[in-house]
Amino acid sequence: MKLAIFVNITREKALELARELTVWLDARSIDYVFDPQSAKSLGSGKWEEKADLSQHCDAFVSLGGDGTLLLASHYSRSKPVVGINVGDLGFLTEFNPDEMWTAMDHLVSGNYAIHTRSQLEATLESGEMLTSLNDVIIEKGSASRRLPAFTILLDDEMLGSYRADGIIIATSTGSTAYSMSAGGPIIAPKSNVFVITPICPHMLTVRPIVISDDKTVKVSVDSHSGEFPLKMDGIQKKLLLPGEVVTVKKSPYHINLVANEKRNYCEILRKKLLWSHEHPTGE
Repeated sequence: MKLAIFVNITREKALELARELTVWLDARSIDYVFDPQSAKSLGSGKWEEKADLSQHCDAFVSLGGDGTLLLASHYSRSKPVVGINVGDLGFLTEFNPDEMWTAMDHLVSGNYAIHTRSQLEATLESGEMLTSLNDVIIEKGSASRRLPAFTILLDDEMLGSYRADGIIIATSTGSTAYSMSAGGPIIAPKSNVFVITPICPHMLTVRPIVISDDKTVKVSVDSHSGEFPLKMDGIQKKLLLPGEVVTVKKSPYHINLVANEKRNYCEILRKKLLWSHEHPTGE
């Protein structure tokens, strides 16, 4: 077995865990490599380019928060991903640092369950295809003098055209990310749906809409001028021109997250969103 390891290099705890993990792996003669940035921060000569990791590695390990796991997942190409949470929120990362060794034992023995998560695929007019686990976002951009209109088609049928600061198309996994902050619903991860969430729409009647994940969504920006950021999982990939169409649909590639059998979705919501905390009444 060979593992690919991604580390949040801005967190000392993550770097510390990475060092401990390499000792553990070396003691068991298990091969591993880091992504280039992680290897440089750790002073390790064992690294490969991120694009090559899925070809040579059997599984991925993420030491960080959800952002690190999103990065690792992007290159995993459906290989199992173990997420160790060294971040603040950690909706996606299944294990805390104290559970890392149990998770690694299960991974190397093959005794683990998988949570399969759908991804989005965005195709540009140039033919370039991009994928994301959480969301595809098109924003108005900082140079626009007036609020642009976003035109949305579902399976080539007009859904609407409305003015807003942007549009989010999110998976069920991504429903607890930017979409939730913009007023979108929380969707259970195994639901076969996407949600289209407007960002600060001009009209009160423009609301998030949940659609089947077999739909094809086409989005363009109706504006006389300007450039409009296209972001995949929060990372800007391109500046779109007025009228340029982005086609979004379910990706044929899934993300396979190694499951923590001690956690359940209701528990995650209670803990991460503080639903189990009573607020003082002031009495």
